Amino acid sequence: MRIGVVTFPGSLDDRDAGRAVRVAGGEAVALWHGDADLHGVDAVVLPGGFSYGDYLRCGAIARFAPVMQPLVDAARGGLPVLGICNGFQTLCESHLLPGALIRNDHRKFVCRDQRLRVESTATAWTSGYEQGQEIVVPLKNGEGGFVADQRTLDELEAEGRVVVRYLDDNPNGSYRDIAGITNARGNVVGLMPHPEHAVESLTGPTTDGLGFFTSVLEGLIRA
Repeated sequence: MRIGVVTFPGSLDDRDAGRAVRVAGGEAVALWHGDADLHGVDAVVLPGGFSYGDYLRCGAIARFAPVMQPLVDAARGGLPVLGICNGFQTLCESHLLPGALIRNDHRKFVCRDQRLRVESTATAWTSGYEQGQEIVVPLKNGEGGFVADQRTLDELEAEGRVVVRYLDDNPNGSYRDIAGITNARGNVVGLMPHPEHAVESLTGPTTDGLGFFTSVLEGLIRA
């Protein structure tokens, strides 16, 4: 299975995401922001970093990159897409996911290993976990506070679209401790923590993040 990893100017976790794909058993395919072609990949990862220097709002310029038009169309057609940190911001700016990510409530960049609870396994990227499973993956962001209006938050909760939730202290002021969400179809997932940094015991605090990548590969094989 071929998983595309997009590189924008300012991306810094694209290589980590590509390695996570390979560790999970997939083929990582580099996708360039200026190329309006997904090259036949089976899924896409939008990695973390600071696309276009995070000028304007985070992800606000990346949403207009040539690669995003075919990606948005493919995602609406069912292509699995995972947005991590800046990728999550880009998915919200592209209206593939609701809500927005704003500056952390304490106005400081946070970098730490973060405990999470998997709230939904009904997505292309979390089907390999157990509902309620607690995992630890790194978190690093300055604009990681997930916000949405009350109606949207209630819909996300009622429809089971909160994918992962922060445990212990809320690191950035995200409403309802939300760390990641999905679209109604379950193929598009965005989260602020970095599962690609927790796929090998040598370098990660755990290997808990590997499940995001094995989940989508196993789902593609079954399909």
